Amino acid sequence: MAVTDYHHGVRVVEINEGTNTLRTVSTAIVGLVATASDADATVFPLNKPVLFTSISKAQAAAGTLGTLSMALSCIADNARPVIVIVRVADGEGATDEERAADQTSKVVGDYVGGQRTGIQALLTAEQQLGVKPRILGAPGLDTKPVAEALTSVAEKLRAMAYVYGHGAEDVSEVLGYQQGFSKRETMVLWPNFTRWSTVENKAVEVPVVAYALGMRAYIDQTQGWHKSISNVAVNGPTGIAKDVFFDLQNPASDATLLNEGNVTTLIRKQGYRIWGSRTCSSDENFSFETAARTAHVLADTMAEGHFEFIDKPMTPSLTKDILEGINTRLRQLKALQYILDGKAWINEEVNTTESLKSGKLIIDYDYTPLPPLEDLTLRQRITDQYWADWALRVSTGS
Repeated sequence: MAVTDYHHGVRVVEINEGTNTLRTVSTAIVGLVATASDADATVFPLNKPVLFTSISKAQAAAGTLGTLSMALSCIADNARPVIVIVRVADGEGATDEERAADQTSKVVGDYVGGQRTGIQALLTAEQQLGVKPRILGAPGLDTKPVAEALTSVAEKLRAMAYVYGHGAEDVSEVLGYQQGFSKRETMVLWPNFTRWSTVENKAVEVPVVAYALGMRAYIDQTQGWHKSISNVAVNGPTGIAKDVFFDLQNPASDATLLNEGNVTTLIRKQGYRIWGSRTCSSDENFSFETAARTAHVLADTMAEGHFEFIDKPMTPSLTKDILEGINTRLRQLKALQYILDGKAWINEEVNTTESLKSGKLIIDYDYTPLPPLEDLTLRQRITDQYWADWALRVSTGS
């Protein structure tokens, strides 16, 4: 009942104002595209995103053929994330080349007759399932066109696409392959891991991307999205599929060359580790995976957190509440060491009378992401100055 309506009596009007609490969006949500011709079709319908909060339940229905079973096993070695799975059909054709091309087309997907297929189906996950995949990959299927499609969808979802250096046999080839990408949402990894197969009774090559999906989710769950995927021990691998020379103190190593060329590689030091923090971004502001993910998380946190404000009367107090809510969240992220700092403010120059009376409000905010410590220099000096107090050292025994 509006206050202007006639009433003979007492009114109680609840006034719900004040700063809005902004919840940080969930990031440890994997979006996986895979093949599995013998999977349970009722659990994994073709080209439909399916939500699993238990990876064990997904494994139970995944079958053994195709890429799905192995990908789930590698992810499960390190994490138990929420996962959205899109199963695509196997490629068809008279020759290996035709089957490979058809497989790529099915994974890339399309939008036909109001239905999205393949990777494109990940775009419907939020509306159909209530979650937005943030960690995308198609392990074992990520040819260059697939990697491009993953990147395109990742941009729309504010997610990261983890892709393999497809076809590269050595360091120079994968560095050349990486040159075909320029987006902050893409991370190229090379080479693959190996792991023991209880079916073949030997070590087999497995997609590094599958492990990257699990590790990214694990790090998000245990440390946060501000920690890069690099230098965390990986469970499961028994080896590295290609020779990569690594020396922590030698800048002339293969690993350093790969990282410098925006390729994330693998090392064995106190266990097997993914080594590298750089994206394929042509913008230096987003060279690091952590900078890209910070931008994604903040953008969605700020936007989604203000959904309830849309279409409310644009009063000065409402504007103040929005401003205070953003600044409060930025201070919290600073205190938790997710960002270095940030602030929000009203710019009077852009909030003109014309724009305000049209229902348009512009609030600016900035932030500084925290880069990973990538290059540590320790300057060692030899000196004779400690001989100067020799007598005192003798008398004190120190």
